[in-house]
Amino acid sequence: MTSSIPSTTTSIVATAPGPVDADTSFVAHESETPTPTGHDLLVEVRAVSVNPVDVKVRSGFDADAAPKVLGFDAAGVVVAVGPDVTTRAVGDEVYYAGSIARPGSNTGHQLVDERIVGRKPSSLDFAAAAALPLTTITAWEALFDVLEIAEGASGTILVTGGAGGTGSMVTQLARALTDLTVVATASRSESREWAERMGAHHVVDRHDLVESVRAVVPDGVDHVFSAFSDGNVEAYAELLRVRGAVVAIDDPEGLDTMPLKDRSQSWRWEFMFARPLHEPESDAQKRILDRVADLVDEGAIVTTANRTLSPLGVDTLREAHRLLESSSTIGKVVIAAS
Repeated sequence: MTSSIPSTTTSIVATAPGPVDADTSFVAHESETPTPTGHDLLVEVRAVSVNPVDVKVRSGFDADAAPKVLGFDAAGVVVAVGPDVTTRAVGDEVYYAGSIARPGSNTGHQLVDERIVGRKPSSLDFAAAAALPLTTITAWEALFDVLEIAEGASGTILVTGGAGGTGSMVTQLARALTDLTVVATASRSESREWAERMGAHHVVDRHDLVESVRAVVPDGVDHVFSAFSDGNVEAYAELLRVRGAVVAIDDPEGLDTMPLKDRSQSWRWEFMFARPLHEPESDAQKRILDRVADLVDEGAIVTTANRTLSPLGVDTLREAHRLLESSSTIGKVVIAAS
């Protein structure tokens, strides 16, 4: 089944890996609109958001893959479906984080597997919804799959990067679905205010981590969500209780986790693209996004969009990437298609 679809679509591509201001990093590219097969949906993209992984891919992808359509988070409308699709229909409003193995969301029309696509929260516009998928899935999997925290569980979790996109969602999900005490880190007054708005019980200075955390939870923490692992392993080991666990999402080189051994603490990883890459038949991410859409519409979760640009094009994407590279963003930068 299809609706009226243009024969071509415009994507913003990188024709070579490189820095944000390189002419090759953001180029408008016209191509034939793809046709969905199998479990694919063809989505008319109405908004996207930008994540650190977008910056990482843009600056270091394999040049043989050019032109590279960047982007992961998106919200839009289904305009065609493959013959095996059973969960979505033409006209559905959806949101998703995509797969690192497929062309990205910085385009007019994108193919995405229905099993990683959720229904867009009806209470949000497309830009506000586009802020959520990648960080929501990362936070959910980190809490409930990797750390194996049960809904309704008690204890204490330290959330580093409390004003970041993923840290914001870890805090919100922990507050909405568990009885965990959330201690978030922040370094600036505006970051502290954001982390408090997301629901953190305590916000502490990330520069004096052990002293700051001990001041509010003297007995330490049961779990750590680590957005910034480099240089923090010893602090985590000191703060974690016996058999506590860290879940990390960053890419620290040569990380030494031996300080965790003395108390039988563990280090675990969360990579939200693992399921699309290695478990393509799983619909777990669809179910996560549908559940969170319900939580948003119930008022238990709010969007993390904090700055909106428009339209989706070379200049706005370059600006969004610059903002992320400044390391000063709070929440998410989103781009409305028009």
